[in-house]
Amino acid sequence: MTWSGVLLVTAVVWAVSLIRSVRLRALVYSLPLPMTLALVSSGHRVEGAQVLGVLGLNLFFVTVAFSYQRLRWPILLADGAGIAVYVALSAGLLAVDIPFGAALAGTLVLWLAAMLVLRRRALARPAPADARPSADARQDGLPALLKLMVIFVGAVLTTLLGAVLRGMVVTFPYSGVLVAVEARRQLVEFSRHFARNSLALVGFLTAYHHLQDVSPTVALGAGWAAFAVVAAALHLPVRPRPAERAAMASRTPEPHQVRTPTDGS
Repeated sequence: MTWSGVLLVTAVVWAVSLIRSVRLRALVYSLPLPMTLALVSSGHRVEGAQVLGVLGLNLFFVTVAFSYQRLRWPILLADGAGIAVYVALSAGLLAVDIPFGAALAGTLVLWLAAMLVLRRRALARPAPADARPSADARQDGLPALLKLMVIFVGAVLTTLLGAVLRGMVVTFPYSGVLVAVEARRQLVEFSRHFARNSLALVGFLTAYHHLQDVSPTVALGAGWAAFAVVAAALHLPVRPRPAERAAMASRTPEPHQVRTPTDGS
């Protein structure tokens, strides 16, 4: 990737670092900006392997979150584990010819299964009595200029690594390596939101695949349009189902459990 790609990755990570909402962080990160630059600068085609690469992006964050929060590894070591998993997956995908239709169908099935599992876990997980909203990300305390320098150096290193992945460079988590460091205190929540938004990336790659023989420019325009449509659909307000309303009601304290101040107390 060119220096423009390095600067773009730096800009994306910098923007994500300034956003306090974890949900909005995940949405901004899911924008296919690195994918667009990789397609423009490398000339690679989008085939079945690249669609499965979206699963690799999710697997990267799952690996980092598991290594950092469960295994208690340092965040940089956890990042390295995530990269190793993505590179290993890429090597396997590049070794075989995967039809685009089969890859797309498999990705959609796995995405739907993941969403069902995440929803069931959310319903089954009891909310602590003193729980506070986790939408606000904590500040890591680094001075702004130092943070920008670290992000820039990291973008250069990850760009050099991504250059050896051939076609899988399209979905390599360039900014994800650095975003994982920025969002390390909310990795599980961030991963859930990104998993949901990743369907929009599948839409981007699908539209690009079907129009890439017409014109790269047309394919990119269609890809971004597909991304916008899917992302908007994913974030439409949804009325809770009866089971979800019952679960939420069970988490709400009963009136007699809430102490209210009285005169003379």
